[in-house]
Amino acid sequence: MNDAKDLVPPEVRENMKNVKHKIVVLSGKGGVGKTTVATNLAISFARKGLMSGILDVDIYGPNVPKLLGLEGIHPEADDERIRPVIGPLNLKVMSMGFLLRQTDDAIAWRGPLVGKAIRQFLSDVMWGEMEVLVVDLPPGTGDEILSILQSIPDIDGVIIVSTPQEVAVLDARRAIRLVERMGVPILGIIENMSEFVCPKCGETYKLFGEGVTQKAAEDFGVRHLGSLPLDPRIISLSDRGIPFVVEDPESVSAKAFGSIVNQISEIIGLQE
Repeated sequence: MNDAKDLVPPEVRENMKNVKHKIVVLSGKGGVGKTTVATNLAISFARKGLMSGILDVDIYGPNVPKLLGLEGIHPEADDERIRPVIGPLNLKVMSMGFLLRQTDDAIAWRGPLVGKAIRQFLSDVMWGEMEVLVVDLPPGTGDEILSILQSIPDIDGVIIVSTPQEVAVLDARRAIRLVERMGVPILGIIENMSEFVCPKCGETYKLFGEGVTQKAAEDFGVRHLGSLPLDPRIISLSDRGIPFVVEDPESVSAKAFGSIVNQISEIIGLQE
């Protein structure tokens, strides 16, 4: 398989030349909290005082606007180019969700149209100078994922998100193999929904099992970046469009996420 960087369109490379770091967030299957992780990852970089952004290329399920409280907003155009929407902490945001007439509209596009839309997000959005751009990919390991990875210039690496369920980790393993074949670095695995802490009694429950994401990381020689607990407050805040790392920075979940972000920053050499 060709190295992904050899297939980046020149107009994309030119438009994104001032984006210093690009991090891709991927999951082998849906329902593992990938977009929640990607969104709060981007916000966490912004909390460090870095000019940051998030690009939501999950064309069929563009949920980033919802998670950031930006539903119903439409981007402005300037000389046939698009200005990203500005979210919390001056975060630059672009998503297909901004282009829908209604937030629950369904997109029934075939592959070529999806690929064209993604390339336009990369080449026609005025990203400008940025320290880090987080790219939230659709779930799965199909052709769509290949096209996206081949279209992004100079990717620092991919983060794989999985829950501890064996079926989820099996799909995560497939995602790792795909990324490796493309010659794109893997920054590590994040285990989401690792455990549930009862808010009343304080007991901890491993609802989806344990140990399998750590085993996958060891098998492939990649980092296990950390585990994020299943916290009902994250669900509630996300539904209200409030990033949990901003609303409750002293929570166990936010501190776990902060540790993960620090590791990623060290790996890619991100200067604060």
